[in-house]
Amino acid sequence: MNMKKVVAFKVLLVLALTATITSCKKSSSSKNTSRATGWQINSREGGFQYNTDFKEQETAPGLVFIEGGTFTKGRVQDDVMHDWNNTPNQQHVQSFYMDETEVTNAMYMEYLDWIKRVYPPSDENFRAIYHGALPDTLVWRNRLGYNEVMTDNYLRHPAYGEYPVVGVSWIQAVEFANWRTDRVNEYTLEREGYLKRDAKVTDVGADATFNTDTYINAPTLTYGGNEEVINPDSRNKRFVRTDADGNETNIYATRETGLITPKYRLPTETEWEYAALGLSEIRSYNLYRGRKKYPWEGQYTRNGKRKYRGDHLANFKQGKGDYGGIAGWSDDGADITNAVKSYEPNDYGLYDMAGNVAEWVADVYRPIVDDEFNDFNYYRGNVYTKNALNDDGTVKVVTPEDIVYDTLSNGKIIARNLPGEILQVPVDENETYLRTNFDKSNQVNYRDGDKRSSRYFESFNDDEEGTNADALTRKMYNSPKNVVTRDSLGNLIRQYDKSNNRTSLINDEARVYKGGSWKDREYWLDPAQRRYYPQDMATDYIGFRCAMSRVGSKSQQKFKTKN
Repeated sequence: MNMKKVVAFKVLLVLALTATITSCKKSSSSKNTSRATGWQINSREGGFQYNTDFKEQETAPGLVFIEGGTFTKGRVQDDVMHDWNNTPNQQHVQSFYMDETEVTNAMYMEYLDWIKRVYPPSDENFRAIYHGALPDTLVWRNRLGYNEVMTDNYLRHPAYGEYPVVGVSWIQAVEFANWRTDRVNEYTLEREGYLKRDAKVTDVGADATFNTDTYINAPTLTYGGNEEVINPDSRNKRFVRTDADGNETNIYATRETGLITPKYRLPTETEWEYAALGLSEIRSYNLYRGRKKYPWEGQYTRNGKRKYRGDHLANFKQGKGDYGGIAGWSDDGADITNAVKSYEPNDYGLYDMAGNVAEWVADVYRPIVDDEFNDFNYYRGNVYTKNALNDDGTVKVVTPEDIVYDTLSNGKIIARNLPGEILQVPVDENETYLRTNFDKSNQVNYRDGDKRSSRYFESFNDDEEGTNADALTRKMYNSPKNVVTRDSLGNLIRQYDKSNNRTSLINDEARVYKGGSWKDREYWLDPAQRRYYPQDMATDYIGFRCAMSRVGSKSQQKFKTKN
């Protein structure tokens, strides 16, 4: 009997010790207890405040998730054009988000409406802002064609509302993405109670706007410092705390709250090509079985399903004088562009990654892809900047009086910055001294094959007309240099480069565009094909879509299966 009591006592002792250890383990791993110090996080008495409830990045409006991975970037078909600019190379892409469709006329018109309300063109100080954002509707004109109906109606008529916007330059596409970032974050902060409800409509003005970077770095300067807008009744704020003295803390959202999304931007060329291919449908375990010529599986452009057999899977030029088949039996249902989502998406859920319109991507064009130097998130076009600071260390925010305008090579005037934004300046030796990963602000020309890329650059540099990167790039590729200046009266003087020995259009303003369009033959539907166009010019066959980087885990699945 005593033996049984001893055994029972030992069992109870073991259970008690187990419970104690488990309790201590749970206590030490509590999400509101620091694993570094053991201190309490988010304590009402003060101290370190952090969003320990964050689960995952919220998918922003219009985007779909693209899980990253490795793939063969570049040509996997015959190079019949002999461009030799897309030799195969292995690249890895981080997970990101991309627009489900191309940016439509309706989406761009919303942008124009906002610009017109906030910076009315009737005000001479803001006229160039609105005019600089307008698409070039004259791109539809043809010397031997009648296309005035598109010139007059394509952008604004509701019949074309869901058609992809064209006539937009690369610069305008970037500005749209920046505007979209601010509007999405502005709505998110309003929804969470950090901004006054409907202030984005009722309180906005040229001297009172919302900018994401300004809100993060100097929230009290947002909306021109209107306290009523940026610090409304805090009862609905999820992350606001009260310290021991009854004072509110965390009254402004920060990156630590997890509410502010990364920026909308143009996808890199590598991201675009990876997303367009949609290789997940040919994956078998940890291998890709075969290759893909188009965003859909198969070697042909026609649908093989019985109900739609013979119909084209994209909108493109089918032959000389044939943009859509015969009347009553159209092969692709369109002659110019078509409404987005008119054709089946690829395996990632992306529409029109082949056909409809070609699309701007972020990269500066060079014939080579330097995979020897980098094979992870490859991108050419980095220009590193930093926030400009006042003498007291605060950031410099642009005011309506500080707007700087640029005259582009085609004579068009655009605003370099807008009121409410933080003024940006190039990084200098304060950021680059003794660094090994970058040594200056502009990295566009890095290892692109010109003389500056040579180890002997300094020894044969004396005979150059100029030593700046752009001058050397032009000398390497022998591209035209058109000049736009102003006379004493402020009139534009446009001077064309009349040289007869120019052999290339490649320079630091040449940007890559990808994919085929309604105007292209089948060859250009291959996602690996790459072309370029000046960043400040537009056409009737190039549009764009936005992308966004993903923060956090690679996959959206908590436990990813291996099969």
